[in-house]
Amino acid sequence: MDMLWNGWGDPAKAAPLPDTVTGLLRDLLGVKPRTTPVLALQDIDLPAPTADQAAFKALARAVGGEEHVRTDAESRIRHTRGKSTPDLLRLRAGDASDVPQAVVLPATHDDVLAVLRACAAHGLAVVPFGGGTSVVGGLAPQRSTFVALDLRRMNGLLDLDPVSRLAVLQPGLRAPEAEALLAARGFTLGHFPQSFEWATIGGFAAARSSGQASAGYGRFDEMVLGLTLATPEGTIETGRAPRSAAGPDLRQLILGSEGAFGVITSVTVRIRPLPEERVYEGWRFASFEEGTAALRRLAQDGPRPTVLRLSDETETLIGLAQPEAIGAGLESNAGCMAITGYEGTAEDTAQRREQAAAVLRAAGGTLIGSEPGERWAHGRYSAPYLRDSLLDAGAFAETLETAAFWSRIPDLYAAVRTALTDTLTEAGTPPLVMCHISHVYENGASLYFTVVSAQGEDPVAHWTHAKHAANDAVLAAGGTITHHHGVGTDHRDWYVREAGALGVEALRAVKGRLDPEGLLNPGVLLPTD
Repeated sequence: MDMLWNGWGDPAKAAPLPDTVTGLLRDLLGVKPRTTPVLALQDIDLPAPTADQAAFKALARAVGGEEHVRTDAESRIRHTRGKSTPDLLRLRAGDASDVPQAVVLPATHDDVLAVLRACAAHGLAVVPFGGGTSVVGGLAPQRSTFVALDLRRMNGLLDLDPVSRLAVLQPGLRAPEAEALLAARGFTLGHFPQSFEWATIGGFAAARSSGQASAGYGRFDEMVLGLTLATPEGTIETGRAPRSAAGPDLRQLILGSEGAFGVITSVTVRIRPLPEERVYEGWRFASFEEGTAALRRLAQDGPRPTVLRLSDETETLIGLAQPEAIGAGLESNAGCMAITGYEGTAEDTAQRREQAAAVLRAAGGTLIGSEPGERWAHGRYSAPYLRDSLLDAGAFAETLETAAFWSRIPDLYAAVRTALTDTLTEAGTPPLVMCHISHVYENGASLYFTVVSAQGEDPVAHWTHAKHAANDAVLAAGGTITHHHGVGTDHRDWYVREAGALGVEALRAVKGRLDPEGLLNPGVLLPTD
């Protein structure tokens, strides 16, 4: 099934906000109920395709028939932009100005190459489309005539090597389907981002995704052993061995390239045996500072849990650490909530759990039992649905994330919170700013911020100003502009500053060789001029 066209995920999973949350939004943030009617999909005024019929016929030949080139209004609308809050607010207001000319569905690597040739011949840009879950403008190219290259037909498990513990997956395979195919053979990928239910293997690689069990399984880019890339100039294949000293690693050039260098058509990943046991539990710390120190000790000296995350005081108070319990028992949630999870053999799980508990207690933590951890695990994919409910109620809700070395985390945390609070307050929409650490490393960690406010007269403009201020604060405080959401168009100008002029020119040279006509996702990752 397709995602909700003007929101997240499965429409059947949408749920209204609890009365406690509605009251909190009204009393604390001045949120007012929506007064404008909700547009239906058929009410969207869509510009007609402007590409000539010869282009559509060439695309149909490339993918094996006209049925695989969709130009109907619904298909085009469902492939318009991604799922950031500004994306959704614009679409809900009837703005479909970034709509593709057509949706093209290849089935093979050769189909993709043929599509790229056809698009080059007819002057059409190409936006690779997996799950459509981008929240950074990764599906909004700076070109009016483009096609969405939907990879859903490329959704197979091509090979599984149980001796080497690796699998070859196609890019349009959604994460739940990948897990099901691997589980049938006794394996798991272990990659469970919040977008898990809808995102695809190709999207994970293209955006350097990081899953909620990254402390144990690693980031997705750490799982990738090989890639196949289709470009307008031909094919690149990488990954002959688990490690190599044969020059710079071309995998790292493709990973995170967000469709700007080519279309990923297969991904070779390392896999792990299915865990015998999964255990999650909750801990409480007196402060975010104390909890952060505890997480650092585990990340640096072990034992490292499979899942390790910490909510700050505000996120804990509201209950966002456990989305399905949001708004319940606000007065009892003092301090900061940490979630630890352990996956593996029964013996390994028990041993790491016991040893980690000793470290957490010594660092000031108090065990509050398995219920918070199990509740988090059960609702770990609920937050985007909650965002939609907030929008429906007249609130504005959005996220941003970054990462830094441990010594810079306190200043980074304070700087981003201040930037968001000050700019949105000045706009007349004072926010609630929440944060958690969800990915840890020996040398640093990520910070993931959630912002809720009243929508105000122009919520997209308010957020744009606040997001730019937060981006400036991230770079000034020594953080990276994105840890796992990607660059897209929203972070592009700050990525240019982070990478530096010479670094950007080197990447431009790569794009110029692989995509000389600039057809691939123009304006995403790198400026077009």
